[in-house]
Amino acid sequence: MTHMNELEHVYTSVEICAGAGGQAIGLHQAGFRHLALVEIDSHAAETLNRNIRKRKEWEWERKHCDVLSADVKEFEPADDLRKGGGLLAAQGLDLLAGGVPCPPFSHAGKQLGKDDERDLFPRMLALVKDLKPRAVMIENVRGIMDPKFSDYRDWILAKLQGGTYRGEDGEEAYDRGLGYTVCKWGVLEASDFGVPQLRPRAVLVAIRNDVLKDVKYEWPTPTHEDPVSVAESLKPSMLKRYKPYFEGEHAERARSAYDLWLKKARERDAELKGKGGGIAPTLVGGSKKHGGADLGPSRAKAAWKQLGVSGLGVANDAETCKERGTEKRDLFGPDGPMLTVEQAAIIQGFPQGWEFSGGKTAQYRQVGNAFPPPVARAVGESILDVLKGARERDRKNS
Repeated sequence: MTHMNELEHVYTSVEICAGAGGQAIGLHQAGFRHLALVEIDSHAAETLNRNIRKRKEWEWERKHCDVLSADVKEFEPADDLRKGGGLLAAQGLDLLAGGVPCPPFSHAGKQLGKDDERDLFPRMLALVKDLKPRAVMIENVRGIMDPKFSDYRDWILAKLQGGTYRGEDGEEAYDRGLGYTVCKWGVLEASDFGVPQLRPRAVLVAIRNDVLKDVKYEWPTPTHEDPVSVAESLKPSMLKRYKPYFEGEHAERARSAYDLWLKKARERDAELKGKGGGIAPTLVGGSKKHGGADLGPSRAKAAWKQLGVSGLGVANDAETCKERGTEKRDLFGPDGPMLTVEQAAIIQGFPQGWEFSGGKTAQYRQVGNAFPPPVARAVGESILDVLKGARERDRKNS
C-alpha cells in the first residue's frame, strides 16, 4: 500500500471531468493531492467544494486546489489555477487524470465515438501536450475497447507514444507522439476491488518516457477474492431506515419488509456464490435529456428486484420520507424498498458521509456517473509506485 509518508514531497494531480469526486477520492486515498478539479456540472462542482470545505483529510486541497465549474474545452491551466499555479510552475505536474465522457463509446449511447461532440479525448491529449504530466490516467466505459473503435484507439496510442494509425481518409498516417509509454489500456472490474456492483471500466495508464525508463509498471491486482454482496453492504443503512418504524402503526409491516429484503438479498448472494455473488447491476446516471432518476434499464430493474430492491425510482432520505409521508413508495412497495442516494453511493464505493449537492435526481445522477473510488485508488497506487521509484532512482543518480 502506498501512503503519504514522504512529507517533504507532494505528488500532485489535475483532474478533468471530475464529477462528484469518485476518481478524485480514490486518487486522494492513494496519496495524490489535487491542484485542480474541473467539472462542467454545477451541482457536481458544488459537491466537490462542499466536501473539500468540510472534510478534515482534504485540508491540503482547501489551500491549494481550484474547483472549476467549467467546460474542460475552455480550461486553461496557466490562467485558471489561482491557488495551485505556483506549485505547478515550480514542480510540474505528476498526474493528469480524467473520466472522459462515456456516451460516445457506451452501449447505451449511439457509439458514435470520435464523431460525437461529447468526445473529449482530443481535449485530454491537448492538455497532456500543454501540462506534460509525469503520468496520465484516462477512464472510460468498456465499450471503447470494442473492435469498432480499434482505429480510434490506435490514433490515441499514436498521439501519446508515437506510431501509425488509420487516418479519417482511410490512409495510414504516422504521429511521433508526445513522449509517453502507454503501460496498459485494460478493463478493471469494480467488484474485484470490494465495490458491490458489476461495473467494468476501461483504464489507460501512460507514463512519460523520461520518468519510466527502467521502472516497471504493475497493473492493479484484485483486492477482493470474493465480491462484497449488496446484502452485506446495505444491511446497516437498510436497518437504519426501517428501525424508526419498528414501533407504532407500521411496526409489523416494517419488520416483515426489512426481513423480506434481507432474505431476498442473501438468497440471491447464496445462489450466485462462485458466479460473481449477489452484487448490484451497473448503476447508471442517465442523461439530462431523460426524466427522473431510476435504477436503469428494465434488465437492471429485474436484477434489483431479485435483490429485494425496487428499481422504479430513488427513495427520499429518511428525514424527507417521514416529513412527506412517502413510506409506502420508499419502503413498502411490492418489489421492496427503493434505494436512497446515500445507499446508491455505498453501492458505488463512496466513503461514508460524502455529501452530494442539488435535488434528489441531480444527486443520484452524480452517483450513477461516478468512477468507484476503490478502483481509482488501486490505479492511483499503481501509478504512484512508479513515480516514487523514478524519484528514488533520480535522487540516487543526482
